[in-house]
Amino acid sequence: MKVYFIGAGPGAPDLITLRGANILGRARMVLYAGSLVPLGMLQHCHDAELIDTSKLDLDQQEACYLRAQAAGCDVARLHSGDPAIYGATAEQMRRLDALGIEYEIVPGVSSFTAAAAAIQTELTKPAVSQTVILTRVSGRASAVPEAESIARLAEHRATLCIFLSGPHLKKIVADLRLHYPDDTPLALVYRVTWPDQRTYQGTLGKVLKETKRRDWNLTTMLLVGAALGRDLQTESSLYSKDFTHIFRVAKKKKPKAAK
Repeated sequence: MKVYFIGAGPGAPDLITLRGANILGRARMVLYAGSLVPLGMLQHCHDAELIDTSKLDLDQQEACYLRAQAAGCDVARLHSGDPAIYGATAEQMRRLDALGIEYEIVPGVSSFTAAAAAIQTELTKPAVSQTVILTRVSGRASAVPEAESIARLAEHRATLCIFLSGPHLKKIVADLRLHYPDDTPLALVYRVTWPDQRTYQGTLGKVLKETKRRDWNLTTMLLVGAALGRDLQTESSLYSKDFTHIFRVAKKKKPKAAK
């Protein structure tokens, strides 16, 4: 018997990995976060007991694992996005360790990469930003250390991806403006890859004037940073004809003809 922690991806049922979908298809018990994972994702399951964990505490979830252990059946534990990011998996794995239950983690597509895809951008660009910071603001369930506040992280002026940002948009913008110029590109992506996905693209200085807070209150990703700019002309040397690497030799420049 084994527990598989599977990244369900951002929402679209076809953005789960093949490995994750195959495990869902053979697992006899599937636990999923019903508040975050769309029901369409369960189309990959076949003849499994489906358990919505949004109303269960950790003890009740542990009881499900024990019941599966007694029955000798595998469990698929479906988490939104990638289990490594805000997945609340560590506390489950500690309990499984104590119970002597084997487990495996299957990565998934995170909402921050899905958000970048939705607005058709790269998060890194040469000589502009080569760093991506993933963060969130403090909530009732999980506090953020003061050293990792938005205002402190903004000092780097790297590309910032702020999860669950909607309810705190006004404060986030105020903290970002301490270090980023007002013309810094900014995007909001609501429920990325879900049928009701919605996006906004503008600048840090205009976002509060051009959006209504109630439209972005729930599952919203905020992306900000100079690398999001579409007018940037920087290019990587990787594919330059003048750049040599172990797989390709640069083309020699022809000498100028003598006059």
